[in-house]
Amino acid sequence: MFSKQWRIQAWSTLDQIWDVIVIGGGITGAAIFRRCVSGGLKTLLVEAHDFSYGTSSKSSKLVHGGFRYLKNRQFDVTRESVREREWLIKNSHHLVEPMSFIMPYSERKNMKAEFGLGVIIYDLLAPKWRHNHYSARKTRQKMPLLSADWVKGSYRYYDAVVDDSRLVMRLIEETVQDGGAALNYTRVIELQKNANSKVDGLTIQDASTQGLGVKHLRAKVVINATGPWSDSLREEVNGSPRIRPLRGSHLIFARERLPIDNAVTLLHPKDHRAMFAIPWEGATLIGTTDLDHADDLNAREPYCTAAEIDYILEAANAIFPDVNLQKPDIISSFAGIRPIVRGDTNDPSKESRAHVVWDEHGLITIAGGKLTIFRVMAEDTLKLVAGQLGRPLPPIKEWFKPLNLDQETTGVDPEVSRYWLSRYGEPARAFLAAADPAELKPIFPLNNSLAEIRFAVRHTAVEHLDDLLLRRVRLGLLLPDAANGLLDKIKPIVQFELGWDDDRWRDEVDRYLAIYRGAYSSQPTGNL
Repeated sequence: MFSKQWRIQAWSTLDQIWDVIVIGGGITGAAIFRRCVSGGLKTLLVEAHDFSYGTSSKSSKLVHGGFRYLKNRQFDVTRESVREREWLIKNSHHLVEPMSFIMPYSERKNMKAEFGLGVIIYDLLAPKWRHNHYSARKTRQKMPLLSADWVKGSYRYYDAVVDDSRLVMRLIEETVQDGGAALNYTRVIELQKNANSKVDGLTIQDASTQGLGVKHLRAKVVINATGPWSDSLREEVNGSPRIRPLRGSHLIFARERLPIDNAVTLLHPKDHRAMFAIPWEGATLIGTTDLDHADDLNAREPYCTAAEIDYILEAANAIFPDVNLQKPDIISSFAGIRPIVRGDTNDPSKESRAHVVWDEHGLITIAGGKLTIFRVMAEDTLKLVAGQLGRPLPPIKEWFKPLNLDQETTGVDPEVSRYWLSRYGEPARAFLAAADPAELKPIFPLNNSLAEIRFAVRHTAVEHLDDLLLRRVRLGLLLPDAANGLLDKIKPIVQFELGWDDDRWRDEVDRYLAIYRGAYSSQPTGNL
C-alpha cells in the first residue's frame, strides 16, 4: 500500500501523459479511480486535503436506499440505491454490514399505513422480502428504551452500515496495489487548456509537510469529483453554479448511555423529518439535519451548530424519553456537506439525490448522488468520456480484492482476524500475525487497538495526527475529549513509524485539538 517513502516515489513518476486525472479523494473520486485502473488506464488521483476529508468521512454511515426519498417520490433513486446496497452487502467482504432498523409509529393519522406501505415498496424495489410488523408490546421487547406512551407498534426493515472513510481508503489502497497513483494533500492550482480552450491537464502543488513543489501535468481526460467544491473548479471553465451544498449534522453518544442493538428510524416531533439512531463502531450515532450551508468550505470545516444540537437532542428525547440525553452526554459531533445538484424546490429535504455528469470544455464533472451508488456514478462518468479515451472500458472484474475470511491467521483470535481483514483486506494478515499481542488488546469499549493504530500509521498515507484519529481509526470521534487520554500511548507508535521528533508531535497535537474543538467536539466553536 503506502510505504514510508510512497509520496516521494509517487511524485517522481508524475511527469507523463496520463489517460485520466481524477480530482477529489472522496467516495466518488475513489470509485472512478478504481474503475479507470481496472480498465487499464494510466490514472492519477489527487486530493487537496486528506483522502475522504470531506463528505465521505462525515456521512450518516449508512449504505441505504433512502427510505425518506419514497415520500418525495424519488423512486428511481431509491431503486438504484437499494440494489447497490444488496450488491455491497454481498461483495464487500463484510466491510458493509446489514443492519436491522426499527421504525416505530404512533397514533398519528395514517402513520401506520404509510410506514407499512413504505416497507413493502422498499423491499420490492430491491427486490427482496425481509420486513416485519411488531405490536407495541413486541416493539418494547425489541427496543425497551422507546417511548411507552408514544409508540403503538413498529415495522422492522433492513439497510446497512459502514465506516465511510474506510470504504474510501479500501478502494484507493487496492487500486494503488493495482498500479494506480494517488496523492493526498495535493492541491490543484489551475487547469491547463490547449489551443482550443479545452482542458487537457492541470498544475498541482504538494501541500504535505515534505513540500515537494509544483508539477504541470497533462491528461487525455480530467475529471472533477470534488463534491461540494465542484463549482469552485468549474469557475475556470466559466461554469455557472449548480451545486446546492446541504449540511447534515450528527451527534455521537457512548454506547452505555444509549445502548441500542438495532437502528431506529424516527420522525422529528416538530417537522416530521426522518432521522436515525444507529449503533456504530461501539458508540451510538444520531442524525441528521438537512440545511443549506452558507459557509466558505475553504475557510473552515463544517460543524454542528448549537441550534442543530438542540434539534437532534429534541428528536432523541422524544423517542427515548427515559434516557434523557443532555449536552454533557455528547461525546463528539460532526457535519458533512451533501453536494446536491440544485433543483427548483426551496425545501432542502425535497431536493433530488440523483447524480449528474456533464462536460464543460473538456472538464468532466460528476456531482449529486450518494455514497451507496458509487459504482453507478463511476460507470456513468466513464461512459461520458469513452469518446475522449477512444474506447469504452471493459467490464470490471472486481471492485474489492478477493478475501478469505475463513482462513485462520496464525496465533490470532478468529473474531479479531475477521475484524481486521474485513476492514483492511488481505494485506493486513501478515501484519496481524506478527503484531505484539499486548497491542492487540481492544481499547475499551471499542474494537480498535494500538496495533490498528500502528498499522494505519505505517500503511494508510497518514500525513497528520487528525488523519489518524478522525478518519483512519475514528478514535477522536468515539472516545471522550478527543481521545486525549490515549495520546501518550499513541505518541511512541507515531513517532517511531513516521519519524516525528517531539516538536513535530507537539505541533500535530495542537493542530489536531484545534480542528477537533472547531468541528468535532460536543460543542464545536467553528474556529480553526
